[in-house]
Amino acid sequence: MSNTQSNMLALGTKAPDFSLPNPVKNNEIQSLESLKGKKGTLVVFMCNHCPFVLHIIDVLEELYEDYKSQGIEFIGINSNDVDRYPADSPEMMVEFVEEKALKFPYLYDESQDVAKAFDAACTPDFYFFDENLKLIYRGQMDDSRPGNQKEITGEDLVIAFENHLAGQDQEDFQRPSLGCNIKWKQI
Repeated sequence: MSNTQSNMLALGTKAPDFSLPNPVKNNEIQSLESLKGKKGTLVVFMCNHCPFVLHIIDVLEELYEDYKSQGIEFIGINSNDVDRYPADSPEMMVEFVEEKALKFPYLYDESQDVAKAFDAACTPDFYFFDENLKLIYRGQMDDSRPGNQKEITGEDLVIAFENHLAGQDQEDFQRPSLGCNIKWKQI
């Protein structure tokens, strides 16, 4: 288990556009434009096997259930090299979604171009965009990590969501996410 921090893409960055297959929907191509939320969009780089993702996934789904009705959409993206990490294959993504009862879209970035466009570094890596797809929060979900005995609350994301929904400024200090590095393809 590696401890890789997110790269902290500059606030105000426009969300890189993408269209990716959704293995759960027979590889139907879904785009950021078609999936984005009316009030905001959380893009999460994640995978099936990462202990950091497994640690928070249930609470992440709860947050989705809480905020979808308020106009915030979540989009999961798996960019890992499935040749070296077959546990992250599209077939296993379908099983993961079923096992974890995920309701938000979970897309497959085989080329890794989308992860590179976002400057994503780890799983999980969170990017919250406003209704105009401008980045207003990036960083951790909360302070909980596998083995640190801290409760999984989603506090940092909740603060970002609530500030945005209330028309308030975001916190000045945003702490990077921490997780396993994205499994880049070897050239």
